[in-house]
Amino acid sequence: MRRLSLLPLLPALAVLVLALMTSLPLHAASQTVELTNGRWYRIDLPTKPEGASVILALHGGGGNPNQFARNSGLSPPATERGYAVIYPAGSGRTRLLTWNAGYCCAYAQVTGVDDMGFLDAVLADAAERFGVDDDRVFATGMSNGSMMAERYAAGRPAKVRAVAGVAGTMDPSFRVEAPVALLHIHGTADRMVPFTGGKGEKSFAQVPFAAVSDTAAAFASAWHGPLVQTQGKAVGTDGTSIVTREWRLPDGRVAVKVMVLEGFDHAWPGGRRAGPLTGFDADTAILDFFDAAP
Repeated sequence: MRRLSLLPLLPALAVLVLALMTSLPLHAASQTVELTNGRWYRIDLPTKPEGASVILALHGGGGNPNQFARNSGLSPPATERGYAVIYPAGSGRTRLLTWNAGYCCAYAQVTGVDDMGFLDAVLADAAERFGVDDDRVFATGMSNGSMMAERYAAGRPAKVRAVAGVAGTMDPSFRVEAPVALLHIHGTADRMVPFTGGKGEKSFAQVPFAAVSDTAAAFASAWHGPLVQTQGKAVGTDGTSIVTREWRLPDGRVAVKVMVLEGFDHAWPGGRRAGPLTGFDADTAILDFFDAAP
């Protein structure tokens, strides 16, 4: 019986394998790190973690790092752009973890957990352990995580270059200590953290939350000199109206941006639990904002 040789085909096969490999999406190298105080974080690393910019991604109240990574889908596009994504874990007596964002929420707020110090420790540990740049940080979060991300950015402006909050407004008792770029995404039909402020009819915290306009004003006021305000409106592929308000620096860069999703409730737009909204993806909007941050 004559034996067929594959040797002549090897160059073509190598080209085919290489093409398949380069066409596949990049997957983050995910690791879980336990800290000495019993708290932990998950980190998803880009191909080259040394010196990579960091995104702190804070889960909502009652969530956890893995749940937020799964529901938001943030890591694949972020690591492909070269970011390391850190998902710190809040605190609580059960798996329902929360952040002490001032006026919210639950265990972390009631017991006065030092989450500012915890996030400092997470960044320092990740820099030492993985070589990421803990002085080039971006922050984002959902709901209670958004409140905490905005609080951290307000209090650590030398460290955080930009923050993107989704469906969670900052406690107005906190001052934005120096300019930090802000993107805030919020639905007008949010029944947990109302767009116009106050107590949400579905909120477990039952505290009067700040309005989105209050948070935008707090971050805008930290920039020196006048900001040029603009407003535009777009319609998503599902018919959802998206109103964008921007506060721009004299050179045209965006210092503060609010994206208002008409009729949208309390969820991460474009995520696994986003409901009917199909015309807007928070991950893309956030990463584009971070890429262009002043």
